[in-house]
Amino acid sequence: MQKKLRIGLVFGGRSGEHEISIASAASIMAHLDRNRYEVIPIAITKTGSWLLEMPPAALLAAEQSVEQTASLSTSTAVTLTGDPSLRRLIPVQGGAQLRENGIVDVIFPVLHGTYGEDGTLQGLLAMANVPYVGCDVLGSALGMDKEKMKMLFKTVGLPVVDFLTYRRHEWERSPETILNTIEQSLGYPCFVKPTNLGSSVGINKAHDRTELAHAICVAAEYDRKIIIERNITCRELECAVLGNDEPLASVVGEVLASNEFYDYNAKYINNQSQLIIPADIPQAIAQEVRRQAAQAFLALDLSGLARVDFFLEKETNNVYLNEVNTMPGFTRISMYPKLWEASGLPYTQLLDRLIELALERHTDKQRNRTSL
Repeated sequence: MQKKLRIGLVFGGRSGEHEISIASAASIMAHLDRNRYEVIPIAITKTGSWLLEMPPAALLAAEQSVEQTASLSTSTAVTLTGDPSLRRLIPVQGGAQLRENGIVDVIFPVLHGTYGEDGTLQGLLAMANVPYVGCDVLGSALGMDKEKMKMLFKTVGLPVVDFLTYRRHEWERSPETILNTIEQSLGYPCFVKPTNLGSSVGINKAHDRTELAHAICVAAEYDRKIIIERNITCRELECAVLGNDEPLASVVGEVLASNEFYDYNAKYINNQSQLIIPADIPQAIAQEVRRQAAQAFLALDLSGLARVDFFLEKETNNVYLNEVNTMPGFTRISMYPKLWEASGLPYTQLLDRLIELALERHTDKQRNRTSL
């Protein structure tokens, strides 16, 4: 019998998307084929403690209990072997399964947002020569930074809506000047977002100067960079991408937000938003969305997976690339697994393929010389 691969499922993290990560991890644990994999849950608390063999539900319950919160403050020491033949995560202290021989074959980092999806964890794993699911350091960092992402898209000819970016210290120093520039360049309404975050955390739509100032202050609580984007009357489309050097694009889906826009509440709280798969759009537009999704994936040097989000302007039918998400949600309502299921790849097989892609990319990296 073939030995099961041990999957280190990392979730939680120091991010505004902490709770979404827990929900994604719980869904992945439920869908991983236990005949092929042994799953080792590795929780990261909001303060950065690593807790081995703590399932998603247990972490959520502990964090919701004031009495148990103190027990989450003790970090578990973790070291990573640099031996390329081992590909192991070795705990200095941990649970029974890991103490047996201390091996995790592949890391599946289900971390959304900062300190996990932005290249920080990927850098740690790359230095330790450990295979992991998803994008490399560069792709993760570019996929998280909306400013740099859009700048790169523009250089390769991918259309994006007009935007401005400011640093937090600029806003604190010259708020009136910034408000005037935004009003003159973008007008109202406009969207204000933290540059490095996802799941619509910290995003607001501003209809006047008062709302704009408030929205910038909110975004500045989550990131040192704030991006402001011109509003267009549009439909929101999404496309899933899967692969390494030759990525495949899924069918196109549409989001019908229950609120004025697809904010955090519309995504995760009120359960009234609708996901239409496939989107009711002309075939030519669907093909263009798929083409741009694959081009964006390659332009940012992504690997493994990404969800690519678009705006379809109602007046012109022009397609605008909004952003990529290098570790999209895997909850029961998430678009990424639903798009692949509609494209003929069920959830469990999608997870199989992501793990295969992680091992393929890791094997390819071993071809690189690291010494003269």
